[in-house]
Amino acid sequence: MDQNKRYPLVIIGAGPAGLAASIYASRFGVENIILGALLGGQISETHHIDNYPGMEDMTGFEFSQKWGNHVKKYGTEIAPVMVYSIKKEGEEFEIAYDQKKVVKAKAILLATGTKRRKLGIIGEEKLSGKGISYCATCDGFFYKNKTVAVIGGSDSAAGAAAYLAEISEKVYLIYRGEKLRAEQHWINLIEKNPKIEVVYKTNVTEAVGENKLEKIKLDNLYDGKDEIAVGGLFIEAGSDPNVDFAEQLNVDMEDGYIKINSDCSTSLPGVWAAGDITNGSDKFRQVITAASEGAIAARSISKYLKAN
Repeated sequence: MDQNKRYPLVIIGAGPAGLAASIYASRFGVENIILGALLGGQISETHHIDNYPGMEDMTGFEFSQKWGNHVKKYGTEIAPVMVYSIKKEGEEFEIAYDQKKVVKAKAILLATGTKRRKLGIIGEEKLSGKGISYCATCDGFFYKNKTVAVIGGSDSAAGAAAYLAEISEKVYLIYRGEKLRAEQHWINLIEKNPKIEVVYKTNVTEAVGENKLEKIKLDNLYDGKDEIAVGGLFIEAGSDPNVDFAEQLNVDMEDGYIKINSDCSTSLPGVWAAGDITNGSDKFRQVITAASEGAIAARSISKYLKAN
């Protein structure tokens, strides 16, 4: 990537929305570059993907590699850099990345996805990386044959529990609700697995341990006790949209998400947004909807560049 080079389109984020947008932009003849520290974004950390048409039974890593290779087929660069700021200078945008280097763009697509939400319990910060993790596929190997717990009731929590059950001796899936919110596919897997035990209507209130996690405390009694001894705790408490750049650019927001039009444009000319950071796709945050928004944005950007 050449510093100070002017690109027609710079895509911020290398997840499904950004990768799909790049493929479509290239096919529309729009030169583009992707700036993203993690190829595939959070989907790369997913243990098992089986709901994207035509790409069944695949790990998130494999999925991301396939999409990345498709992007590169068109000669597009995916730069593994961290973007720090974006500002508008006249009719262009300046994007600052590693060590204050800068590239410029006529149009920008924000596809920065989400960031994992922390639980905010006692001991979480102290024991983060010492028994507490936010990524089962990243760290699950370190808990082989141990007893672990997963917090959450969504697809990601259920998927993490199913994956950890392949490695660990015992998995507690702790959820504050009365019924899991996950897809029926995940619920069926959990119900059939004797190594997974779901603990309903319960919150974890504290992580306990000196140099490593030893146990978790609960706000409800389980087996007559208000604590469970575990070697690992995987927090799947949801995520928040990563909208820092949108806030820097002062684009319109809605309930914490970037407000987009039907063509994925924002309130600021020259800026589009796609994927889990937007208020689009009826808030159905899936790979397929993120990719769809990326494709729609690329088409709109192509029209904009040709008109300007």
